Amino acid sequence: MVRPQIAIVLAFIFLGCSSDGGNDTPPDDNGNNGGNSSNIGTGEVVRSATPCASGMASIFPCDGYDLLFQMEISAFAGAAGNDIWGWTDTANNREYALVGLDNGTAFVDITDEDDPTYLGKLPTATSASTWRDLKVYGNHVFIVSEAPGHGMQVFDLTRLRNVQNPPQVFEADARYTGIGNAHNIVINEEMGFAYPVGTARNDAFNGGVHFINIQDPTSPIGVGGYGANGYTHDAQVVTYQGPDTQYTGREIFVGANENQIAIADFTDKDNPTEIATLGYTNIGYTHQGWFTEDHRYFILGDELDETDFGFNSRTLIFDFSDLDDPVLHTTYLGPTGAIDHNGYVLGDEFYLANYTAGMRVLDISDIENAIITEKAFFDTFPANNTAGFNGVWSVYPYFESGKIIINDSNNGLFVVQKSN
Repeated sequence: MVRPQIAIVLAFIFLGCSSDGGNDTPPDDNGNNGGNSSNIGTGEVVRSATPCASGMASIFPCDGYDLLFQMEISAFAGAAGNDIWGWTDTANNREYALVGLDNGTAFVDITDEDDPTYLGKLPTATSASTWRDLKVYGNHVFIVSEAPGHGMQVFDLTRLRNVQNPPQVFEADARYTGIGNAHNIVINEEMGFAYPVGTARNDAFNGGVHFINIQDPTSPIGVGGYGANGYTHDAQVVTYQGPDTQYTGREIFVGANENQIAIADFTDKDNPTEIATLGYTNIGYTHQGWFTEDHRYFILGDELDETDFGFNSRTLIFDFSDLDDPVLHTTYLGPTGAIDHNGYVLGDEFYLANYTAGMRVLDISDIENAIITEKAFFDTFPANNTAGFNGVWSVYPYFESGKIIINDSNNGLFVVQKSN
């Protein structure tokens, strides 16, 4: 996610629309804009199922992934896309894409890829913003934004089971206002805590991390925070089960803090403690990272090293076997000059949102021997693969069905699946 200091001008360029994203009815405190259909969109599928054949799926370069369907940003009456997450309803195994937009969050039932249903939209709590982030705990989604005074919206996803006459304009079930703007939100589902990050730099935690108990999702409670390492752009918080037995079962935070990685122990919310900080050569902007499933390695993306230093897409892999003394293990350079953005691990694969180069899938099965290779891709932004902020913002690879959902800032929602 492009940091506000750099992207404030770029946002006007790539939104190509009014700053409110076309939302001409101001939302109330619950994010309800009164049901004006012009603010919802139609959910039209612009491209349906197309196999990847001879390196193309319709107009999109591909290798190993087929297109199931695409909905453009205009289908949701938005001007730009951003974060994306997924939810599976365990009561009926239906799968939903939760699609971040500049002016709200769209909900799409993707269970039947031949007949996806756009169920509706939760408008932004205050104003439109390029930056919106969302994560799920249980049956609720928690949404933050860089929009001033936005706070954290809470929406009960079970309401999507019985939507009449979609698409609908939804209201939030709760809104936490102990924060204003936030760049991102992290959730440790095992512990039931949400961690908004990238809040105001002059707040009580220096734009670091706020601790919010969400075990009762619609009654979130702020219980402190952590700001010893300054502004946190993105992070992951896990209940640690890695090789460093000193920290087994502890709640470990790894923050992408602009010019360093910060590691801290959040187990005791009244006394969070720093474990280590580390840097690396050619820092542009320490952006986002994710643990391997065994918690031994941490895979990090730097958002500006491609533009600042001329690298091809650079992914840094750190060995976290000793949390007190982490070290750089290896570096992977991709086949294009596109900027890397958000990345997530599933088993032996790393799913990378690679902006103009689309979604890239890296084989990390031999990560111990520093062997990382690209095994597949789906390029949602066929115009170019240059270092810029168009294209894929984020991906979500965790559906049991194998569907992958992609949110392209310019071209909207893509649902893809491995080729047979």
